[in-house]
Amino acid sequence: MQLELRHLEAVCRIAESGSLGRAAVRLGVSQPALSAQLRRIERVAGGELFVRGRAGVEPTPLGEFVLSKARRVLGEMDQLVAGARAAAVDAPLRLGCILLVLVDGFLEQLDRVMSGQEFAVSLEDSVTALSRMLGAGRYDVIAYGEVDDHAVPLPEGALSRTLVAKEPFCVRISADHPLAGRERIELAELAGESWMTLIEDDDGGPEALVAACAKAGFTPSLRYRITDRKMHYDLIAAGRAVSLSQPSAPGAAGTVLLPLVGDPITGRIRLAWNRSAVSARQADLIYRAAAAAYLANLDNNPYHRAWWEARPELHPDLG
Repeated sequence: MQLELRHLEAVCRIAESGSLGRAAVRLGVSQPALSAQLRRIERVAGGELFVRGRAGVEPTPLGEFVLSKARRVLGEMDQLVAGARAAAVDAPLRLGCILLVLVDGFLEQLDRVMSGQEFAVSLEDSVTALSRMLGAGRYDVIAYGEVDDHAVPLPEGALSRTLVAKEPFCVRISADHPLAGRERIELAELAGESWMTLIEDDDGGPEALVAACAKAGFTPSLRYRITDRKMHYDLIAAGRAVSLSQPSAPGAAGTVLLPLVGDPITGRIRLAWNRSAVSARQADLIYRAAAAAYLANLDNNPYHRAWWEARPELHPDLG
């Protein structure tokens, strides 16, 4: 077996994640498959690349050597791809997103403000993957979220702009839940529930939920991680789970969306783009399209409309 770029990327993702499980999620493979791949890579390299430490897996001296070379090779490949992309003529703008509520209306708004421009859009489950693919030239623009104080590291050459500086996460529960008729609920009242974890696991969300629940006096039971939106809503409607949700999310049959007292968890929505592939004018138009898509969802929940209108300092900067 010869080492390929995908093997080098796997080694880097394991080192960055500090765990085979988290690395497998970001690479889109199963943990057993990644473990088997790592063993094959180690046979080629001539020894163990990682050992288990207190905080997860840590690179061995051989692992540090392989990592330094892998990062250099992947960095040069990223530059090659980004340079080729910048030299391309009339290429479609490639947009990568996590599953934000605004994504549903984003394309419609882009078609409106950038008529004639071709777009290619993909959804990812990992904010880290979005950032890396932006740096590699696989995306020209990314739309992503950050939870509480978490900041997503962006690649060199990327510019960014905050779309929504702050929004309070709400909780979605079954319409048959004893708390469903309340206007607001305390996080502590959900101590005995099974939680649907957020799809993205590297935007600060899981850590923010655990920290907020700890302040409320309990440890959440993180039982489900469902990427299919319908299945996600069906489990909640059946009373089998509750979940955090953006406040602008639409209604779903058999569920209700309620604000949490004190806004214990908040999110932020941002855009980032490769300045070598996206002009300042294009970036501004994309920002305006994203803002229009977000604002179109405010009336999904009247309480969020009232919250939003009382905080003009958080609104998108549309000049």
